[in-house]
Amino acid sequence: MTTTQTVSFDLGVHYSQAYLIDDTDEAMGPAGMIADHPTHPVGIIRVEEGSAFLITGLHTGTVGFSVTVADHDPGADTAGYEDIVEISFESEAGRVAVEEWGGGEWHEIPELSAGPGWYRLRYHAQNMDRAAEVDTSREIIDRYLLQIWPQDASEPRVVQSASGQLAYWRRPR
Repeated sequence: MTTTQTVSFDLGVHYSQAYLIDDTDEAMGPAGMIADHPTHPVGIIRVEEGSAFLITGLHTGTVGFSVTVADHDPGADTAGYEDIVEISFESEAGRVAVEEWGGGEWHEIPELSAGPGWYRLRYHAQNMDRAAEVDTSREIIDRYLLQIWPQDASEPRVVQSASGQLAYWRRPR
């Protein structure tokens, strides 16, 4: 029997940032911008030990956010989102949460299906360019879907790219 659980919430962002944090005793969001993968840049999601740096189009305000935790690859939603990227993530605890910028609100998500170990993160984005133009809004302009399922570590990849924001964040710095 396969299992898939999805939670949705309004996510407060500042500086176009939010974080996926592994639920360990020393869990903390990244101290600053995490470097993109050096040979396979995906731009809008970056991973380092126990955390993923999630980039949004909106600088400050509220974005729509959903997280799906599955025991298998749930398939990319190529019709519903403009940009889709994937990257590997190792969870030490087997539990993660989404944290708002600056130690803000934590959003609990379902427990990871295979406990501690390697997972694939597929980050979907819609309306990043429009949100970046607006800059600040309490109305939801851009929305995101983060899918998480067990998978051995593999190279990051861009599944679909349509926005100028994704192109911007993928550029070498």
